[in-house]
Amino acid sequence: MNITPGETRIARLENGAISELFIERAGDQQIAGNIYQGLVTRVLPGMQAAFVDIGLEKAAFLYVSDVIPDLFEDMEEDEEDEEAEATGTEGPSRPPRRGRRWREPLPKIENVVREGQTIVVQVEKEPIRTKGARITCHISLPGRYVVMMPTVNHIGVSRRVGSYEERQRLRQIITKARPGKGGFIARTMSVGAAEESITADVQNLQSIWNGVYEKQERAKPPALLYQDMGLVLRSVRDLMSNDIDQLVIDSEEDYKEVLNFMRQFMPDLANRVELYNSEVPLFDVYGIETEINRALGKKVWLKSGGYIIIDSSEALTAIDVNTGRFVGRHDFEETILQTNLEAANEIAYQLRLRNIGGIIIIDFIDMERYTNRQKVFYALKDALRKDKVRTTISKISELGLVEMTRKRTRDALTQMISETCYACGGKGHVKTPLTVTFELFRELKRTVPHLNGRAVVLYVHSRVAQVLFNEARGHLDEVENRLKKRIVVEVVDSLPMEKFDIVTRG
Repeated sequence: MNITPGETRIARLENGAISELFIERAGDQQIAGNIYQGLVTRVLPGMQAAFVDIGLEKAAFLYVSDVIPDLFEDMEEDEEDEEAEATGTEGPSRPPRRGRRWREPLPKIENVVREGQTIVVQVEKEPIRTKGARITCHISLPGRYVVMMPTVNHIGVSRRVGSYEERQRLRQIITKARPGKGGFIARTMSVGAAEESITADVQNLQSIWNGVYEKQERAKPPALLYQDMGLVLRSVRDLMSNDIDQLVIDSEEDYKEVLNFMRQFMPDLANRVELYNSEVPLFDVYGIETEINRALGKKVWLKSGGYIIIDSSEALTAIDVNTGRFVGRHDFEETILQTNLEAANEIAYQLRLRNIGGIIIIDFIDMERYTNRQKVFYALKDALRKDKVRTTISKISELGLVEMTRKRTRDALTQMISETCYACGGKGHVKTPLTVTFELFRELKRTVPHLNGRAVVLYVHSRVAQVLFNEARGHLDEVENRLKKRIVVEVVDSLPMEKFDIVTRG
């Protein structure tokens, strides 16, 4: 955990490599999990959804299926997905979306909500780019050992808890501790936990919900009713387990806060927390800074000498695999196979690190043998098993293409810590100096006849000036004679190469 004024960065390392990276900045905190008193501003029958004002810049989006809990039957076989999402595996602690099956046809949205109606909702999905937040009326409050669902009446256990005896024990503890109505699901963290700890977690969540309910009685929409804890404690609550060997924090204040939290909720793990106070930045020591910078580039080199190109657009992400400097030792097909196998693992890693979501097309190097295509497909599939964000993947086509999707949970890393290049406008290319020169000539023809003055001053980048003084010198003289004005070229290197200014003088 690297904490500096205004920014918190948390990296989870597995075998020395980053497996997850979370960044939160002041004024840009996660809102997934927050509970709001909202106001329905628009009902959309054609989409069976509604827009709800919850006090954010953009209205939130509510589907009809996220409004009516009584029409659904919770399915225990889907508890694994619910517990996984509640644990923050898609970012520390976002609310889960429960698996459901319809008991009867869905009602129409216009029969469920109306414009001007007040409604209590929880943010299920962060606003991404131009889209507003996705919200739900099915509230979920994650704790250390259980997830509370106050709008349903159900007790379940995560499917990842395999022992029948343990599942029964957890059900009995929760049933005994539950004050009345309200649903609870035991998380995998609860396996082996003491009854007192689980009971305290249940009571704590019930107390939080009581506070939300009381606040809702007095609030005027739009209003924030509940905000989850900050990234540091949220990560400790949702990610800290026996699998974590060490938790290193470089802020003394946050170290003390984490230590107090762990002594209260997980005392057996408190001795794994370490305060880092060396002059060398924490992320430098573990090589994390280098990996973050590497994740901003389009080209990623493989250890063999091959490389992959990652090119993201709003519509999809295209990933291209190349042999590069890798020439192999045996036949060409074997060289291609080894490059593709290495690329499959690196691609899965980069998707997690960069948090790339949406449609993804992977162009592996063409392989003639079907068995080799199968090897690469299963290597990619195995590598994606480490990814806790939901993915779907198709088999490799004869052209070597793999189509896959990865659920969007928040902005990609590049969108969080970088912006569009002001020089190229996001194209990834800039025009050549010669192209800019001829654009300049056309602009002179358009504007100069309408300007007063005996001389024209051109403010240009030095590379454009070099073209004007050399290969385009004759064209410049011709333009000068045609316009019957003296042309002066001034070099301004602070200008982007594609930009120029034209002014008159005298």
